[in-house]
Amino acid sequence: MQSKYLLNIKGRNINRFIKKLRQNKIEILKINYKNKNETNIIIFKKDYEKVKKIKSIYTITEIETYGAARIKKSLNKNEHLIIIGIICYTIFIILTRTIFKIEVIHSNKELRDLIKKELRNYGIKEYSFKKNYSQIQSIKKKILNENKDKIEWLEIETKGTKITVKLEERKIPSQNIETKPRNIIAKKKGIIKKVIAQKGEIIKDMDDYVEKGELIISGDLIFNGETKGKVRAEGKVYAEIWYVSRITYPLIIEKEEKTGETENIYKIKILNKEIYFPKKKKVKTNKIILKHNIIPIYLSKGVIEKTKKETIILTYEEAIKEAQEYAINNMKSKLKENEYIIRSEYLKSKLNNSTIEIEMFFSVYEDITDYIEIE
Repeated sequence: MQSKYLLNIKGRNINRFIKKLRQNKIEILKINYKNKNETNIIIFKKDYEKVKKIKSIYTITEIETYGAARIKKSLNKNEHLIIIGIICYTIFIILTRTIFKIEVIHSNKELRDLIKKELRNYGIKEYSFKKNYSQIQSIKKKILNENKDKIEWLEIETKGTKITVKLEERKIPSQNIETKPRNIIAKKKGIIKKVIAQKGEIIKDMDDYVEKGELIISGDLIFNGETKGKVRAEGKVYAEIWYVSRITYPLIIEKEEKTGETENIYKIKILNKEIYFPKKKKVKTNKIILKHNIIPIYLSKGVIEKTKKETIILTYEEAIKEAQEYAINNMKSKLKENEYIIRSEYLKSKLNNSTIEIEMFFSVYEDITDYIEIE
């Protein structure tokens, strides 16, 4: 495609100039007269220098270029924009082919860690380039073959810049089921409140006092005063246990109360960097309002409830009451399923400069089941 120029020519007796161009064998592709002293012509680029040499008293202005010359001119004019565009496109391609997040979906943390380690061994890790489909399938087969005893099924899915791994754990029946005979004994001293025995003979009754290590359910099978066999005792023992708890509680308390007002917090997340506006705070709700499907860039909006701090100075009686509640809640947090506080009593207190120390008595319904093998 030959380059062409659109030229504007001004001067007296334009026709004489046009005639002169033709005499010099300059091909005029198109001519458009504006008036007797002005015209526009289109010529080939190769003839442009000839026109400038014979222009004489005429004024020649380049208006437009066509073909390759126009493209070259446009490239020269927009050189910086083109370079920036190429750089941005290159960065975009790199980002879309990079892994930014790997998620292994399974409840077993050890299994999740194992899979992530295996993936790293085969080059699948955060901030590395993605593998193609055939490479991923090959890696999947290798991981399965190397972990036949742990993994039943494995799937590796690539979506955008995220790798998601789903798997099924292989359950192998245990071959080492414990069958040795044993007794059930008391883990702590207390008064027995309930005994549940699936196997073995109950030795202690309801409301019997037992010391730590005392036999409650025997694994010996006794008939007519003689031991005829031994079993692995199975069951549960619940007893009333006693505790004295000592608690130190402050007289001056800093409390934070809600004002009923809210504030919007915005967060921009680019890769692993987070930027907060106006500042980082713990939000009540967090909603993504802008997300790129390929590049890991997020804009989210959070809502926080405004609070105000208040200093409260407790009286002696108020401090004792709050310390008792704290002690009761602290005891409850230590109890397991089916365990509970039977009763609690306030014993005594001691006042210090800025704190109060109290003693509380607790009677607790607690599992005291323990085991000992029969030799």
